[in-house]
Amino acid sequence: MKLGISALACPANWSVEKIYNTANEMGYDGVEWWLDEKGPVNVHSTKEDMEKIKEIAERYGMQTYSLACGMYWSCSLTSNNEEVRSKAKGILKKQIELAHYLGCNTILVVPGAVGVDFIPDCEIVDYEIAYQRAVEWVDEYKDYAKQYNITIGVENVWNKFLLSPIEMKGFIDRANSECVGSYFDVGNVLYSGYPEQWIRILGKRIKKIHLKDFSRAIGTLSGFVNLLEGDVNYQAVMEALREIGYDDWLTAELFFDEEHCLEGLKETIDAMKKIVM
Repeated sequence: MKLGISALACPANWSVEKIYNTANEMGYDGVEWWLDEKGPVNVHSTKEDMEKIKEIAERYGMQTYSLACGMYWSCSLTSNNEEVRSKAKGILKKQIELAHYLGCNTILVVPGAVGVDFIPDCEIVDYEIAYQRAVEWVDEYKDYAKQYNITIGVENVWNKFLLSPIEMKGFIDRANSECVGSYFDVGNVLYSGYPEQWIRILGKRIKKIHLKDFSRAIGTLSGFVNLLEGDVNYQAVMEALREIGYDDWLTAELFFDEEHCLEGLKETIDAMKKIVM
């Protein structure tokens, strides 16, 4: 398994070159980029922009393997507002294209939401309607992803949707496409389940892994803590991953301010190496 870091772990004012250089010096194998309204990878980026990032990565002997996106929280693929859904689909299309130009093989997609507690005044969508809308966007874009050799990684998140590993498994299987799978976040599931159980049930459907840790005693967004400082049973997680034959990327998705970034990146790679031992 290869060890990667989310670009979100680095301050927004760091250049692309500084991110790759620092990640390389720390001992990471690659960087996962983040699609946003602004920044190095944004909704207005071009093929040429992505090729420049790819060149920098190669210069430092680093890989760029997946492209995540946080805009689906404010622009849901299952929104009751048709204009919002249309905009979200535009983001998805752009994400597929940019990931391909970056040299990635996977994108992380929040599949929609029934409701989100940590977003004030978030709309509530009927569960059955949200499910049908999610099925529709997957059917609409799975072949487009295939054209670009990209796998759509459906992430398990705090969206009151696809709440069990069995439901997630069925959702993925229904797509009947090699280009639709699971982007499994170990820490996200801990508040309601056991990541090692999800891993065994999802099996080969898992295309990428996010590593986070979470304190059940806190139980809110503040409960996300540094790796090996929470309640994730990483020994059980690694046993499950090896059992299903997973040998792809493990990406730490943590967030550090500028003052603590270098220390945080070093502590994180050290923790990741302990986890995979």
